[in-house]
Amino acid sequence: MSDRRMEQGPPPVHLARVKTTEERPRTAPDVVFDIRELSVIYGDFRAVRDVSLPIAKNEITALIGPSGCGKTTVLRCLNRMNDLIEGARVEGRVLYHGVDLYDARVDPVEVRRRVGMVFQKPNPFPKSVYENVAFGPKIAGFKGDMDGLVEEALRRAALWDEVKDLLKSSAMALSGGQQQRLCIARAIATRPDVILMDEPCSALDPIATLRIEELMQQLLENYTIVIVTHNMQQAARVSHRTAFFTVDVQEAGQRTGTLVEFDRTERMFTNPSEKRTEDYVTGRFG
Repeated sequence: MSDRRMEQGPPPVHLARVKTTEERPRTAPDVVFDIRELSVIYGDFRAVRDVSLPIAKNEITALIGPSGCGKTTVLRCLNRMNDLIEGARVEGRVLYHGVDLYDARVDPVEVRRRVGMVFQKPNPFPKSVYENVAFGPKIAGFKGDMDGLVEEALRRAALWDEVKDLLKSSAMALSGGQQQRLCIARAIATRPDVILMDEPCSALDPIATLRIEELMQQLLENYTIVIVTHNMQQAARVSHRTAFFTVDVQEAGQRTGTLVEFDRTERMFTNPSEKRTEDYVTGRFG
């Protein structure tokens, strides 16, 4: 098993041979991510141990489990966000369409362009609605029709009709639910292949949560979605497959996140293979 520091290393190469969901032919492999024996270590602390699971394209995969079980740590490995944490390193492999994301030649900036992320709390920039969506494409050197790209992203995020007359207004004036959909529009403006969502509805009211869940289903035609959620009902409603993580406590008291079970969501919530999974999804612990 390899042990690699989360560093850029030698001059990076772009993931040029990897086509986006919209560009790939229908005969392409169904697996977007193939996670193999992934472990994540921060200094001397092993946060996650030996996680292996595939992420299928154009599906929603939910990561569930109690606090501290490593769900978000695994999610952040999919676009190398953990690179930004000093002392973090990975063991194992994260293959994206067959390309090892932690190969020293891979450019982490290109990874994050292809694998967008929406965070737990809406985090719009203190800029106009328009500038929030245009920010990523500008950084990436987009030279095309920016007005058209901004409108396309806002339409896909089911927000255009609500903000088309507010494009020059501050994004901070939007409601919480609108801000989160703006963050989704910002993520998809760079035309990614995958959208990662880290508890995207935890700070929203039930009506705004429903809008986000409906939006996820609409986005599936063009994107693969991986979501971390503490809401069991949400995982059951929106996801196709579910991975259940828990915390193993070692003799010395060290707590390490592990993957217990991964299966179709319907089976995970009605007939799981592991008793620990059943206990968690039925509310006996967690």
